[in-house]
Parts: sequence; structure tokens; C-alpha cells
Amino acid sequence: MDRRLFLTLSGMAAMTGASRSEAHFTGQPHDHSPDGREIPLGPLIKRKIPSTGEELPAVGLGTSGPFEVGAESAARAPLREVLMAFFDAGATLIDTSPMYSTAEAVLGDLLTAEQQSRAFIATKVWTPGSGVHGGQKGIEQMQRSASLLEHPRIELMQVHNLVDLDAHLKTLRRWKEEGKIRYIGVTHYTTSSYPDLISIIGREKLDFVQFNYSVATRAAEKTLLPLCADKGVAVIINRAFEDGNLFTSVEGKTLPAWAAEFGADSWAQVFLKFVLAHPAVTCVIPATGKVRNLVDNLSAGFGALPDGKQRAQIIAAVD
Repeated sequence: MDRRLFLTLSGMAAMTGASRSEAHFTGQPHDHSPDGREIPLGPLIKRKIPSTGEELPAVGLGTSGPFEVGAESAARAPLREVLMAFFDAGATLIDTSPMYSTAEAVLGDLLTAEQQSRAFIATKVWTPGSGVHGGQKGIEQMQRSASLLEHPRIELMQVHNLVDLDAHLKTLRRWKEEGKIRYIGVTHYTTSSYPDLISIIGREKLDFVQFNYSVATRAAEKTLLPLCADKGVAVIINRAFEDGNLFTSVEGKTLPAWAAEFGADSWAQVFLKFVLAHPAVTCVIPATGKVRNLVDNLSAGFGALPDGKQRAQIIAAVD
């Protein structure tokens, strides 16, 4: 992205949205970006997908919550701006699911043809029911997802929350061989799922795994992250903000001066850079429906990342 585009996005961020604390109390995505700042120059940090070597921008976009809206133009207009800014910044990975109400349909409606050509779409299958019938239900759900997204070849199809895993993985492997999808993976969002994820990664050949990890929830550092690095599995991180609870933990605290050492000028950037500093992380997917939030989040994907000492400082600031 060139300097003019960065400054344009920064200006848009300064004029839109509420503060993160305000968003927390309204149930909306948490968004804050310092007014008038210059976002660092240079490309977004990219990480390789181990199974192919393809590079992905390390900050993506989640759709749970913000994209679950109706057909009203007033509700969709901010999302259109978010997508425009997202792709203008060089980001590509958008994560969604049929579980997220209208999110797939909204995303499919809003993406332009040019954006569709650049997007790395990750969605999910989660129909229950083992055996032949369960597999068929999954096929029908995935076909519907492709239709709603208007994206016939999904980049990444994931088994959502490990529901009916064996039946769906069988279908996913076949679809990958047939060229209907490019990558396969599994997801979960709770630490209690880690033993199951560890077992699955150990016995199945996966391209991606998605799970929760943040400065406040670091158990993955001892288990899943090193395992994924060892097995050559790409990692997508959800809940990097702990559903907004991280912002509550630092509410009223001044951003420490040491944050500037790794180019962070907001708490959101500190939290996301902490996650991205782990070398096993491929992409983090904070959800937002506001340009202000998006600019703040994407800024974490530029410049330096915290080293070991700085990560310890971040932990101390939150604990």
C-alpha cells in the first residue's frame, strides 16, 4: 500500500466509529484507532502456508457478529467500506460460517468481482449426523455456502467446532482432490478443545487449524502452536481480543511508551502484535464492521513485532 492510501484510511478511521470501551458496552465490535496517525509504510506481514508455501497476509477479517445483518442499506453500507479498505490494504483472508446467521449471504452480496478475485475465503461446515446422511447434509451445506458467497471455489473449508469430524473430513478430502476447495482444516474456539485438536492434528493431514489464543489465554504456546509448527499446519487465531475482555482489562490505562518500540500505537495493535509474534501463527482474524476498527487492526500487521522481553511486558500489563 502506498503512503497516500494509508493516510486516506487513517483519515477515514479518525472520522468514524466509537471508542472500544463504548463498543464493548453496546455489544458491537471493539474499535478504536488514534486520530490522525500515520500507519507504517510497507507491505503487510505475510506468512507461508506450510503445505504449499503460498503466502497469506497475517491479518485477516472475521465476520461473526458484524456481518450478521439484514438487507437494509444502512446496515450494509459500513461493511462495504470495511471490505474496500481491507482489500486496499492488501489483506485477503476472510473467515465466515453458515453458523453466523446471514454473514455468508451478506459477504457474497457485498464483494465486488475484483474483490472476489483477490479474496481468500475461509468458511466452515458444521452439520451434525454421522455416517452417509451426515456427509450428505454437509455437502448440501457447503454447496449452499458456495452459492451464497458467490465464490464457487472456496479457498479453505473447515470443520466447524469438530462437529461430525470424520464424515466431513472425508468429503473435504474428496472436494480438495476434485478442485472444489484448495485447503482443508478444523476449528474450535475454546481451550477445553485443545486435547481433541492435538489428537486430530496428530492423526490427520490438515492444511489449517483454527483456535483461540491471546495475551490472556496462552495455553496454546505449550501445546498446539509448537505441534502445528512441527506438523507443518497453518494456524488461524480467533478470539485474540477475548471477546473484548482485553480492552476492559486495560480500560483507563495509558498505552505504555514501550509499545512504540514495536510500532504499536493502540491497545488493539499491542494485543494483535503479541499474537503475531509467535512464529507458528499464520493469520489472526479479528472481526469488525467499522473502518476505524479495521485500520487499527490492520496496522498491527505492519512493521516490527514484540520480542520476548516485550511480550513479557504485554503480559504484565494485562495480568
